[in-house]
Amino acid sequence: MNDKKYWLWLTMVFGIGSRRIWELMSLFETPDEAYHELRSGSSAVRLYGKEQEAVSSTSVEAAERVLAECDKKGVKTVSYSSEDYPPQLRHIMNPPAILYYVGDICCLTGTRTITTVGARKASGYSLGVTERICGELAARGVVIVSGFAVGVDITSHMAAASQGRPTAAVMGCGIDVDYPRENFRCRDEIIEAGGVLISEYPVGTPPHAGNFPKRNRILSALGRATVVFEASEKSGSLITASLAAEQGRDVFCMPPADIFSSAYSGNAALLREGAVPFFCADDIASVFGYGTVLYEEVRAEALGILDEEERPLRVHEHRMKAVSALETYIAENGTNPEGEEAPAPAVKKDEPKLEGVQKAIADALADGALHADVLAQRLGMDSSELMTELTEMEILGAVKALPGKIYEKC
Repeated sequence: MNDKKYWLWLTMVFGIGSRRIWELMSLFETPDEAYHELRSGSSAVRLYGKEQEAVSSTSVEAAERVLAECDKKGVKTVSYSSEDYPPQLRHIMNPPAILYYVGDICCLTGTRTITTVGARKASGYSLGVTERICGELAARGVVIVSGFAVGVDITSHMAAASQGRPTAAVMGCGIDVDYPRENFRCRDEIIEAGGVLISEYPVGTPPHAGNFPKRNRILSALGRATVVFEASEKSGSLITASLAAEQGRDVFCMPPADIFSSAYSGNAALLREGAVPFFCADDIASVFGYGTVLYEEVRAEALGILDEEERPLRVHEHRMKAVSALETYIAENGTNPEGEEAPAPAVKKDEPKLEGVQKAIADALADGALHADVLAQRLGMDSSELMTELTEMEILGAVKALPGKIYEKC
């Protein structure tokens, strides 16, 4: 059943990001049940202030008109109970009832995600660090999540897009609103790289100041860890970092370039409170290491769709390429970072059906195990592309990684 209109109706009645929605939903099984009960007047739910008036005056047809307007503008929607709703948001306090987006929202599910935050007027040093760190993380398959503001945010997004990797921009206004104006030209590059722009605000919503602090709970939750590049004492980045910590996420912080500069006073405060300093991309990527909670979280999401026959192939392909950092490390080195032999786990499938490049790889391995470099040479493939295909084939149970970057057919 399409329940988007009922989730949207709840936000129209009680407000976007309102906790009242979830207080009420604790009493009902579905949003359409909540709608019909509240509209009938037979519900024993106590409504406050102007809530009763809003329930009576707001029809579900009004919600349908909003959804129709989204369709007209090419904006997609996903509700809390939708299949493609980002799982990172499901268990936070006050999750968004409905999200509006353009691009590929599936880039956030079953993938390693990192939220990046920092000053709008960041120093050249901070922007340089942001570009390098985010570019290196994106090249390893990490999806960068940020807030699409000028400064650190847009630098993070474009560092990922320049690698041809997806990035997610969480906005504090309607998806169709030209804000900030200087970043609008970057939207196409983000989408072309497989990324997504997301907002909980309907199309046409202007960027009110109060939207952004509320938006930050989504920003912090979508990243499985948060990285702060530059923050002053009263920076909004500290709000996001605090929310991330409350949500049980690791918080990384760039060591101040100048310990006496007020521009980095927020960094100093975070480090005193226990944020983890980072000095390279490896320091951040380590949270996805073999056996960690995030390793299992990402892997469970990525593999959870293997038996869902009705999932779109696009989603399947996108998630299967989102492999943890350690699996790539093991495929290349035959050991985990601690030096212990640990082949990457694989999902066993009965006679996996391979096509195209993967079938060619399997045929090349039919006569025995081969080193990845030899395999790449025989097939005339780029090494990085080959490693992506081999890792996906491991997940499907078609090949097995042996120590020393050697692969054999299962």
